[in-house]
Amino acid sequence: MERFQKIRGIAAPLPMINIDTDMIIPKQFLKTIKRSGLGKNLFYELRYDVNGNVKNDFILNWDFYKKSIILITGENFGCGSSREHAPWSLLDFGFRCIIAPSFADIFFNNCFKNGILPVKLKSFEVEHLQKDAEEKRLIEVDLENQLISSDGGKKFRFEVDKFRKKCLLEGLDDIALTLKKSKIIDEYESKVSKTKSWSTL
Repeated sequence: MERFQKIRGIAAPLPMINIDTDMIIPKQFLKTIKRSGLGKNLFYELRYDVNGNVKNDFILNWDFYKKSIILITGENFGCGSSREHAPWSLLDFGFRCIIAPSFADIFFNNCFKNGILPVKLKSFEVEHLQKDAEEKRLIEVDLENQLISSDGGKKFRFEVDKFRKKCLLEGLDDIALTLKKSKIIDEYESKVSKTKSWSTL
């Protein structure tokens, strides 16, 4: 998992509430178990018409916002079914941070496990950042200092769980956390193989 320390770049404003995981990545794209290649189908029904043609009125189809690394959106982001493809598609598109007043719990947890930082801010703070994003001002997210700042001069602090912060800063997903304990695991397996007769069956 790529480390997350400090990012600065384009933020896409998407002021919609209750964006569910089916809107993020529709069910027809869930057949793959690969994490790559999903970005092109992110927000599929918002980005394309029924014939698969690009909708020019959707912000992620605009040239400037195609390079967005931060998404600023509304309340209850990521609600609906608990599909891990949702954070996969966001990450594959290029998003490393999502800022919203609130998130669905399972989606919130999945973000951390996949290298995305979900940030909860007060509604009026999110609105300020959305306005800056609409005016194409760059935004910086500093995880170490838990601070978001924009070229518009606004600065907002955010809270994050210490353990999750450490994992993002060091780029540790569940597999990497397990491998850090490989020596202990090997010692245990060696001990079991010598003391438990059933372990050799």
